[in-house]
Amino acid sequence: MNIKGKHITILGAVRSGYAAAKLANSLGAVPFVSDLSDYEKLKDNFKGLKQAGIEFEYGNHSSRVYDCDFIVTSPGVPTNSEVLVEAKKRNIEIVSELEFASWFCKGEIIAITGSNGKTTTTMLTGHLFNYCGRKTFLAGNVGTAFSDIVSEVEEGDVVALEVSSFQLDFIKSFKPKISAILNVTPDHLDRYENSFENYLNSKLKVFSNQTSEDFYVSNADDKNLTKDISNDNVTRYKFSLNEEVQKGCYLSGDEIVFVDGDNKESICKVEDLSLKGEHNIANVMAVINFAKIYNLETNKIKEALAAFSGVEHRLEFVRKVNNVDYINDSKATNVDSVWYALRSFDKPLYLILGGKDKGNDYSQILDPVKKNVKKIYAIGSSAKKVLEYFSSYVSVEIIDTLEECVNKAAGEAEEYSIVLLSPACASFDMFDNYEHRGKVFKEAVNKLV
Repeated sequence: MNIKGKHITILGAVRSGYAAAKLANSLGAVPFVSDLSDYEKLKDNFKGLKQAGIEFEYGNHSSRVYDCDFIVTSPGVPTNSEVLVEAKKRNIEIVSELEFASWFCKGEIIAITGSNGKTTTTMLTGHLFNYCGRKTFLAGNVGTAFSDIVSEVEEGDVVALEVSSFQLDFIKSFKPKISAILNVTPDHLDRYENSFENYLNSKLKVFSNQTSEDFYVSNADDKNLTKDISNDNVTRYKFSLNEEVQKGCYLSGDEIVFVDGDNKESICKVEDLSLKGEHNIANVMAVINFAKIYNLETNKIKEALAAFSGVEHRLEFVRKVNNVDYINDSKATNVDSVWYALRSFDKPLYLILGGKDKGNDYSQILDPVKKNVKKIYAIGSSAKKVLEYFSSYVSVEIIDTLEECVNKAAGEAEEYSIVLLSPACASFDMFDNYEHRGKVFKEAVNKLV
């Protein structure tokens, strides 16, 4: 698409908005960036925009926002925000940064979404494809904006793209070669009028523009994905921990099997995987589907799976102190992620829980909490809610800071137990993002004597 001379408003000056502005500028458009944050919070990005000759404003959205050919919105801007509502009233086209960057992508896209496991699956996809000799870029929610790398992608290259529901809310023609929905459980309901149906429908958009030349991979075990029938053209593959599928991956005893028509082969054993936990077996099966769709060599797939070391801030072992393991699961920003985390360990747990609540239903994790958790350290703006829900079942204490939680747990945790940061909440009440939260946790752990 030729955008030369187009006036483009970009909402948000953080990672994706900043990257979209620089991409638009490099293609001859006239971007204008608007962000509600104050200057100090994003001063490095604002300095970068100024050096590139890109005009911007901060602290408010002025009327200049609407003087444009179209708007590119960042995922952090709520769909019901005043600025987007007004833009819709004025019939201004609104697209996500994901959609915008896709217009200029020469390679093929593997778009991975779901409530949990997106980052691990996306990073494993990049690792495996590159290991097998297929040049692959990582982008999206994994940390690098799509707009940042799209100009480097050539024909024949692959982009493994972690996609959020927020990015899918404003797609128009976004069409990946492979789309994947790993699972859908209640999350971000505060952004979807507290409606799970709205959130699910957003996820299902990932394959809405695909054709018979494209592929869709989904979780056969997720009852919420039985609705995914809105596009009958796309070729479908599934994965399952519980049943044999006709086309895709399934678990047979300790073996991961891939089947496609007359082709049926054992890819590897669960014990061969470096990633542990049944949720990671599901993630691996999704990636095996991608690899087999691309006809990658089975032996190379097996080697790549064994070599993958995992993802920072997702069940990341930090350190052992006085025979107590400290695990950083800061990326667990919803209750379902914590459910998986609690099921991954059979030792006594001291759980750090809380942050910015997104409408959490803690009953989903009550059974594993009662089974293995010795104490909960409640933090953040949801601490009182955590205390009120769990105090009848387990010891709960509200703590002011994450560092205090670590120090408190270090003095109370019994030998051969685990101190687990798995918050079930967003981080924005106390930290810049979940990475910042995980970093603070690791720094506190590494200061322990």
